[in-house]
Amino acid sequence: MAFPINRLRRLRRTETLRKMVRETRLAPDDLIQPLFVCPGRGVKRPITSMPGVAQLSVDNVVAEARDAFSAGVPAVILFGIPDRKDALGSEAWNDQGEVQRATREIKERVPGMAVITDVCLCEYTDHGHCGVVAGGDVDNDATLELLVREALSHARAGADIVAPSDMMDGRVGAIRKALDQNSFARVAIMAYSAKFASAFYGPFREAAESTPQFGDRRSYQMDPPNGDEAIREVALDLEEGADIVMVKPALAYLDLIWRVKQKFGVPVAAYNVSGEYSMIRAAGLNGWVDEDRAVMEVLTGIKRAGADLILTYFAKDVARKLSA
Repeated sequence: MAFPINRLRRLRRTETLRKMVRETRLAPDDLIQPLFVCPGRGVKRPITSMPGVAQLSVDNVVAEARDAFSAGVPAVILFGIPDRKDALGSEAWNDQGEVQRATREIKERVPGMAVITDVCLCEYTDHGHCGVVAGGDVDNDATLELLVREALSHARAGADIVAPSDMMDGRVGAIRKALDQNSFARVAIMAYSAKFASAFYGPFREAAESTPQFGDRRSYQMDPPNGDEAIREVALDLEEGADIVMVKPALAYLDLIWRVKQKFGVPVAAYNVSGEYSMIRAAGLNGWVDEDRAVMEVLTGIKRAGADLILTYFAKDVARKLSA
């Protein structure tokens, strides 16, 4: 049957009817709030390229986590900014480091909130790369041992999920084996499985103080045109023990979120990254778009593509709106 018998506009007439037949529903439980942890106390250092986002000392991270949890956000992911960097990124596995202290404090003071920790070395190395540099490139196998140390330190601090974001081959298997051998079988792994060498990471590198001091990360992050390779990366991470797989960034890779979900049927995360955030926030502040509507449209689109979890700097504000 066709028009005039079928009139699809009939169910669009009112907000009540639109809600009744809505196919995709975004919920606070879908969201993860990223937080940047820096040294000191009482510190709230705004990030110029990400209006509304700041580097926070542990006390302020705990307060922000509590606020997000009260809004309905179930989890945070922590990124550390140390006060000392070296060639190996040794502060990454310091049990008294910023991420470790923040993890312990959140688990104690915000009961019920899940803590995810980013496992990578770029924030901790003086060269800004994600591992051990040898001959002008990152040595994959030498880096694995250091990532294992970092993941174990986070697990000792109480992390519910560790999230390796370095894109070294074999890191999920190495971390899973170490966790299991050290009585942390309960700690889950959310792998940055399809992480692309993207132009949308610029603001994050200011936030995490992790800009490479030479070259770039294209020898280990994925080439943006490659979709089939992304599927192979996801398959390998699942074989090695990943519990959740991630596609990053989200907006330019919605097709891969869909493909991963359809092929593997596992929990899929997508990172609505810093550049995506900053574009919307800047346009909203300048009155070029309706920011609230644009954010909801983008996040709903990411979920419609197949994401079960969305890491977004808008998490707390969106959760509050959804719960209103």
